[in-house]
Order: sequence, then C-alpha cells, then structure tokens
Amino acid sequence: MHLTLTLLLFVLCSSVNAQVYAPVDAKSKVSFKIKNFGATVDGTFEGLKGTISFDAERVTHALFDVSIDAATIDTGIGMRDNHLRKSDYFNVTDFPVIRFVSGKVVQSAKAGEGIVTGKLTIKKTTKDISFPFRYSETGGVLKLAGTFTINRQDYSVGGNSISLADELTVLLDVTAHKQ
Repeated sequence: MHLTLTLLLFVLCSSVNAQVYAPVDAKSKVSFKIKNFGATVDGTFEGLKGTISFDAERVTHALFDVSIDAATIDTGIGMRDNHLRKSDYFNVTDFPVIRFVSGKVVQSAKAGEGIVTGKLTIKKTTKDISFPFRYSETGGVLKLAGTFTINRQDYSVGGNSISLADELTVLLDVTAHKQ
C-alpha cells in the first residue's frame, strides 16, 4: 500500500507542470495501411478521445490515455467495413474501443521528437509497443504525429490469410486542445 501511494504521488507531482489536453477527433486522423491481394488498402478510424498530459519542456513526464471507436473503421468499401466489424476481425460488439496507454516517454536527440512506449489494446489483447513521434505546442494546441507497425495476428484480428498481410502500419496525426 505504501509503495502504491508513493508511486501515485510521484506521478502526480511529476506531471504538475504538464498541461492537460483532449484530442479533437474532427481535426485528427488515425489511419492504417495493409496489403491485401498485393494492393495497399487504406483505412481510418474515428471517435478519438482521451487525455494527454504534456509539457514540451518535460517530454519524459508526458502521459497518454487515448482510444478510438473500433466500429468507425472505414476503408471506403461498406461491405468490407461491415465484415471487419464482425467477430473474426475487430468484434466491435464485444470490444468497442481500441486503446493506448503510455508507460514511458523518452526525449529524442532531435528537438520536437520523442519515443513513446505503452500498451495497445485491441479486442482482448494488450501488447507493449514503442514508436517515435513528433510534437509541437502552440497557443493551447498540441500537434502529435507518429507511425508504427503491428502484426494483426498478435491481436487476433483476421486469422490466417494468404491474401492479407500480417503487418500493418498505423499513422497518427493528432490535434489536441488544452483543457
């Protein structure tokens, strides 16, 4: 109990100077690319929400807890999107959100860049991921951009397929407003 209280106080004190931001779904884009039958399929998700605690002067104290609405998947083909919402892919009925919670943020050698490590949860699976991101903060508006690759099979999305690639790339372009 004492250790838990100490850790909680450390987290609260370390983020005292950080600003709290909320992602603006309408001004952000969460997209992905995956190969299917050799062609690249692009798609997006909407419903971005959560909390971002961020201070450009103390990037290592940043905290991210964000999610997207899995049912909003859009590849431009309604029939395919409906199939992707079913249990063998995203199972949006039982698992309506895809969530990322940061665990560690490291300042990159380049100004305006960092590396975030955290837990990505898709369906019932949570895995550690790490990826570089760029940031800028101006007038109460935080801009974040990053790209990472995951294996869809690690999250039980889609099963075995000879036509669908296992690896997919996620692209983030997030705008958040100070709360």
